[in-house]
Amino acid sequence: MVRYVYDFQSGGRDMAGLLGGKGANLAEMSRLGLPVPPGFIVSTEACRAFLSTGEEPAGLSAEMSRHLSALETTTGRLLGQPDDPLLVSVRSGARFSMPGMMETVLDIGLNDESVLGLAKVSGSERFAWDSYRRLVQMYGTTVMGVDPALFDEAMTSLKEARDASDDLRLDAGDLAWLVETYKRLIRDEAGRDFPQSPAEQLHKAILAVFRSWNAERARLYRRREHIPDDLGTAVTVQRMVFGNLGPDSGSGVAFTRDPATGRPGLYGDYLPNAQGEDVVSGVRDAVPLAELERLDAVSYRRLRDHAQTLERHYRDLCDIEFTIERGTLWILQTRVGKRTAEAAFAIAAELVEEGLISADEGLARVSGDGLARLMFPRFDSAATGEPLAHGVPASPGAAVGAVVFDSAEAVRRAAAGDKVVLVREETTPDDLPGMVAAQAVLTGRGGKTSHAAVVARGMGKVCVCGAQDIAVNGEARRFTGRDGTVIEEGTVISVDGSAGVVYSGPVPLVASATMRYLESGMQADSVVCAVGRALDHADSVRRLEVRANADTPEDAARARRFGAQGIGLCRTEHMFLGERRKLVEDMILARTETGRDRALAALLPLQRKDFTGLLQAMDGLPVTIRLLDPPLHEFLPDRTALAVRIAAAEAAGEQPDAHDVELLEAVNRMHEENPMLGLRGVRLGLVVPGLVTMQVRAIAEAVVERTRAGGSPRAEIMVPLVGAVEELRLAREEVMRVLAEVGEETGVPVRCPVGTMIELPRAALTAGRMAEEAEFFSFGTNDLTQTTWGFSRDDVEAAFFSAYLDKGVFAASPFETLDREGVGRLVRIAVEEGRAARPDLETGICGEHGGDPESIHFFHATGLDYVSCSPFRVPVARLESGRAALTGMDASDSR
Repeated sequence: MVRYVYDFQSGGRDMAGLLGGKGANLAEMSRLGLPVPPGFIVSTEACRAFLSTGEEPAGLSAEMSRHLSALETTTGRLLGQPDDPLLVSVRSGARFSMPGMMETVLDIGLNDESVLGLAKVSGSERFAWDSYRRLVQMYGTTVMGVDPALFDEAMTSLKEARDASDDLRLDAGDLAWLVETYKRLIRDEAGRDFPQSPAEQLHKAILAVFRSWNAERARLYRRREHIPDDLGTAVTVQRMVFGNLGPDSGSGVAFTRDPATGRPGLYGDYLPNAQGEDVVSGVRDAVPLAELERLDAVSYRRLRDHAQTLERHYRDLCDIEFTIERGTLWILQTRVGKRTAEAAFAIAAELVEEGLISADEGLARVSGDGLARLMFPRFDSAATGEPLAHGVPASPGAAVGAVVFDSAEAVRRAAAGDKVVLVREETTPDDLPGMVAAQAVLTGRGGKTSHAAVVARGMGKVCVCGAQDIAVNGEARRFTGRDGTVIEEGTVISVDGSAGVVYSGPVPLVASATMRYLESGMQADSVVCAVGRALDHADSVRRLEVRANADTPEDAARARRFGAQGIGLCRTEHMFLGERRKLVEDMILARTETGRDRALAALLPLQRKDFTGLLQAMDGLPVTIRLLDPPLHEFLPDRTALAVRIAAAEAAGEQPDAHDVELLEAVNRMHEENPMLGLRGVRLGLVVPGLVTMQVRAIAEAVVERTRAGGSPRAEIMVPLVGAVEELRLAREEVMRVLAEVGEETGVPVRCPVGTMIELPRAALTAGRMAEEAEFFSFGTNDLTQTTWGFSRDDVEAAFFSAYLDKGVFAASPFETLDREGVGRLVRIAVEEGRAARPDLETGICGEHGGDPESIHFFHATGLDYVSCSPFRVPVARLESGRAALTGMDASDSR
């Protein structure tokens, strides 16, 4: 028989897949002897069974009843008994943290009778009615589907009538009235009464939490974080402890280190006379955790000791939720805390230095995505001016955008291409779509543990919380700054999440300290030093080489400073732009062999100079030069523009420009319905006489020039868009002929390996034959993705990719993260069959996937020799190549 329910004593943190992160960690803390309120866990298996059939799995109710009875025995109370009721919380807990995305119901077990017993036993009528109104509100929203705004409106109306600034100023009578109002709302909106049966409350709350796994906000969060949809959530049922029993009670969230900076010490927020939901929701402003030491020194010391125990045990930053009930400290949850990129690198370096973790484990705890965020520009402090507002620096970075006041508007404007900043008094889980769409989030309330802060840090989104010197008026769609400045919707502001400061208007950007270090090697602060140590260790363990895609000596030099070990792709077509386009036009328009040769001869010294500069910048390292790839019409003026100019001249009775007429004839002659599948790549080299000869001669002469200058040039020649081995054989013969010719002319032997780009499915599927002619393969995954999927990237991304992501067809764009099942399989086939034919075959990747962290892990596992990416992604690729080399490490583990 399948087991669905576990008590805390029978679990541990290694059971997160079954018990969810929350349940597994509660079980772990119970085994450590920490003060954890007792309870039990309904497993993810039960959730998956329920979601697959829509029915509660057989035996679940009986199991829950047995565990509830055990909990009642442990506490000496019965669920909902009239005189001294046992009350429980029902909380979601998936394997991976999804803060605020699923449901919670507190105070289950209260009804019209037991609320009176709770008032008597607690000695506080206000506390009892406050707990009851929370239950009715949460249950009505979560289980019965009532719009939460209706409850908020009732609370707001009551506070206005009582002239109360917050709910603490409402007395027991007010709260009892609110309970009856809430119950009437439920009856009117849901068509049935709030249940008085505690057993029914518990049962239906658990099923509602299961259902919340598939709520839209939860699905959106999983897509954003690449969390699988089939994991399901566990549900933790736990004895309630109360932080809203008076001034000697409260709730808070603590971090064992600052999640924004990584600095050691106890950080967090505390809210006296409140339940935990009040802290994370931001409905009331919490006090810094240090204030708890003054309010309750004993509880503070105990919390500090427990935090140290947890950090040593988990060997990482821990996020701890706690409640103090009349002087007694309870630990309600812990997890490895979400952190900023700065904090991730700083904490990993410090834990390695402290000997708590190995250098390998430290590398596993940082990520290429995090490093990329550290490389983003920062605001120029010399140009910021007077701040519009100050707040809590909840998630660092610099962002500029137009102010919007609700999630829907943020999504709408972002879809139209605008950059926006979402401004809210406080965020809720329903704001997730807007937070994803926005460049930054600004809230008037909340601290580093508020919903906005936690979610923004997890997404790497710039965030300033608790900006108390702004007054947000969402209905009027404006907010007022500290100096009285009124900021209307659509106004551009700048948000500095590192300093917790907001400025009016756009602020110019400067290079970050991390970027300056990567460019110059100068280490400015502890975070930059931590980045340097992580990259050094990654370089020491990685197997994959990291090369750069670069077409100019300047880009090549920058890539080398960033740690590139060569150039994996030099696109020669970029060398034909600008003033040189005229020479290409001459070649295309030439009507005789002599005219074409003259144009190619004029291009030869220019190409040779380009290649000489690249080989000098990368002296001693490989430089892979791709022969001309795009169709020739790309070097000619736009067809429509030419036709319009000619027609305008004719309409004015003038003679059209003869050159325009000649160009239009050439454009029409070369017009293709789908040019990216037409005359390009190797096909150009085979049908346009002299083109390959000119390029190869330029490469060979550059090699000779650098050799004579005492350099160590390592040029490699790559033939693009090959689909048949015969194409490659013919191109290779021409290449080898020209190399030998230049060698004879100069007396300097020229040895350049010749390989091909694998960017067509047929090339991948015939890789064994290709390897007979190719000394190396470089996978052009941009084109390979297009031709495998049948996508035209220029058209489809804007047309329907967002819908495909929303519908779950893609977990991520296949142009950003490699499609392992389709395109990845072709890569594997090509590597295996190519090396079977040529064991020393070198293989690499030069598409944009070469700089994508998740894709890099696949390329490592597939056995490629190198990845190549843009110069600015080289540090990211170095770091992720190191992480991929760690035993058992997979990209998904970085979550």
